[in-house]
Order: sequence, then structure tokens, then C-alpha cells
Amino acid sequence: MYRLLFALLLLPLLASAGLPLERIRLPEGFRISLVTDELPNAREMAWGAHGTLFVGSNAAGKVYALEPASGRVRVVASGLQLPVGVAFKDGDLYISAVSQILRLREIESRLDAPPEPEVVRSDFPRETHHGWKFIAFGPDGKLYVPVGAPCNVCAKDPDRYATIHRMNSDGTELELVARGVRNTVGFDWHPQTGELWFSDNGRDLMGDDVPDCELNRLTRLGQHFGFPFCHAGNVADPRFSQRPCSDFVAPVARLGPHVAPLGIRFYTGRQFPKEYRNNLFIAEHGSWNRSEKIGYRIKRVELNEDGSLKRQTVFAEGWLEDGDVWGRPADVLVAPDGALLVSDDYAGAIYRIEYVGR
Repeated sequence: MYRLLFALLLLPLLASAGLPLERIRLPEGFRISLVTDELPNAREMAWGAHGTLFVGSNAAGKVYALEPASGRVRVVASGLQLPVGVAFKDGDLYISAVSQILRLREIESRLDAPPEPEVVRSDFPRETHHGWKFIAFGPDGKLYVPVGAPCNVCAKDPDRYATIHRMNSDGTELELVARGVRNTVGFDWHPQTGELWFSDNGRDLMGDDVPDCELNRLTRLGQHFGFPFCHAGNVADPRFSQRPCSDFVAPVARLGPHVAPLGIRFYTGRQFPKEYRNNLFIAEHGSWNRSEKIGYRIKRVELNEDGSLKRQTVFAEGWLEDGDVWGRPADVLVAPDGALLVSDDYAGAIYRIEYVGR
């Protein structure tokens, strides 16, 4: 039922409300429309069991709820420290807030009077440099929580920083999943293999074209992906080059230098043409320290059956024009009806990309 409600909600919202969506270039047969532009600093998105779209934020310090039946946007939490990440399980909304993982119990029945966030776990590092966290529940039922490097490049406590961890939904049994991950702000699990795939933002201040940001695949618990010794699988760090790149897991795809890949999702819907099934969509937030800006787009990644890279192409672009930026994709999420949602923390917006046929 809520799939229909969601589709009906979007019908009156096709106007761009001042955002130049006609500039977005998409493959033939696709179109983009605006869902809302009332979510300042919108970041990670997550679906509730009854179709509520929850959206975290960074500088705004708020967590939003978009209700499909009415189109109403509510603030369900505020005053939090960089609550970028949201994840939903068993009626409860989980929120990342730098050193804390918080929970709003039975939130979809309490949108008008949300409960106070309760602390699930509070012993993650307090540094805000790469301290914001994309979070998600895996197919194993555990909550995956990354901890970014508290620096551009450093070798601080490798069991604590530049890692991905997982834990039970009640915060117990914290376990290390991956090392050498500078700053992942997006991950998902392959629909067929169940393997964890994640983006990683490459280090800065090595020049415009080095190193590439990464798309990685975890095939074994505890694997090391190179940071701070090696970047993008083939670039030794000038400060931490004691170990060869061959010691570490190389990325499946090099995405480009400083494109800042954030949210990634496998396409599991049925609305797009069949060739899009199980492809990865990546929100490239865009460069900040490059003389010529790149990114600010949605990338499509196709994989071979063995998990190797088949090809990567640009799926949606136009938020960057002649060096000027009017939007920054931060996350992507498959809607219940198979459309692809895109959050934009620069415009405070959620977009909907749908296939309407050639």
C-alpha cells in the first residue's frame, strides 16, 4: 500500500521549486523530479517499515522524517552532533552522532511526538575529522559502523581508526570488520553474494590527480585496504611507505581523484531496465581541493559475475557546470516502487529518478 502512497505523493511535486533540474543529464528514458527541498544538509536515507523516509544531516544537527501519505516533513531529532547516518530495524531508528549510536524506539507511530534518543553505544572516538558516520544493518542483522581516520593521513591506533566495525543492535559485541579504510561514507551488500561493498575517500594534498577514490569489496573478515600506507591500490604514501601496496586488498574500481564517493547502493528494484539489476549507484559528492572540480554526479558501476569491474559510467550529472556547483549528491536509495532517490546536502533536497521508457 505505501508504494502507491509514495508514488501519489510525488505527482504534485514535479516542479523544481527553483532548482534547475532541467540541467541534469540522464540516459535516454529516465527523468528526474523533486521530492522535497525542505531538508537542510540532507545526507543518508533509510526506509521505515511503513514507508517513512528518514534522512540524516550533517551541519543541521537534525534527523528528518518524510511521510509519504501526506508529504509532510517532520524533525524527529535535533541538536545532535553530525547525525549523518540513519538505519532502521524492528520499528526503531538508529542514528549516528560521532561518538554515539542513538535509537528512537517505535518511531513511525510517534512522528508527532518523537521520543528522546536513547544511547545504544557511546564509546566511539570523539574527533569530528571524518567522525560522521554512514551506518546500515547488514544481512547478518548487525549494525555496521565505520570510524574514519582523524586526519588527512596518519597511523593512529589501527584497531580503532580507519576501520569498519559491526555490533548487535543493542550495542554489544563490537567487532572489527575491516582495516585500512580512510573514510567510508557509504556501503551496501551484494544482493546475491551478501558481500560488503564500500566507497572510500582518497587522501588529499597529493595533487589534482592522485590518488583515486575507491570502490572496495570485502571477501574476508579483517582484510586491510591499505590506508595509510597505500592509496587506490597502487600509490605508496610519501610519509607511510614502509609496506608495499601488494600487502593490501586493491580496490575493485578506481573512481577518479577527489570525486568523494559517499552513499552507494545496489539497484534491487524492477522499474529500471533489466540491465540495471544489481548494478551499483554511487553518489559522488565532489572535489573540494582540486583546481578543476570533478564529481558532483551519480556513477553507475557494472560488475562481472566474479565481482570484478565490468565498466563504470556516469548515470546522472549536471550539478556542476563550468566550475559552478548548485548541488552535491550525498546518498542514493532505491524507492519501494523501484525509482532511485538522491539526497543533496548542498540544496537540502531529495530527488527522484525514474524510468519512463524510450
